[in-house]
Amino acid sequence: MTARTQLLDRAVGQAMSQLSATAKKGLGDPALAELVVIRASQLNHCAFCLDMHLTIAREHGVSEKQLDLLAAWEEAEGAFDERERAALELTEAVTVLTDGFVPDAVYERTARHFDEVELAHLIGLIVAINNWNRVMVSRRVPPGGHTP
Repeated sequence: MTARTQLLDRAVGQAMSQLSATAKKGLGDPALAELVVIRASQLNHCAFCLDMHLTIAREHGVSEKQLDLLAAWEEAEGAFDERERAALELTEAVTVLTDGFVPDAVYERTARHFDEVELAHLIGLIVAINNWNRVMVSRRVPPGGHTP
């Protein structure tokens, strides 16, 4: 399998980058932001984004234990606090829309841990990484090509 060479339109790439940066900044917690983007990238099987964001997560102080257990966060008692768990639950609900909607209970649990602005930025971040995952997976971009 080789990388597909279609380039992402510059304007589209810039808009996607701006959305990602704005959402991360508004969330205010870079370690949490990286947990969210890594979990979505795991669900979407995006090796490029996983490779990039695992590196960034370590730079922001995310522990190896959290990174090791992220795929099984629901069963990893004590590895993630309630705010992180709420963000990860919402990440999964938005990323995998199997029922067509984010369940009210998931949204309400998350809203207890984030104010309205933070919640808007969290959803924006989840949407942004899902966009990036779909672009990179559809282009079959291999891991290792990210330069900060």
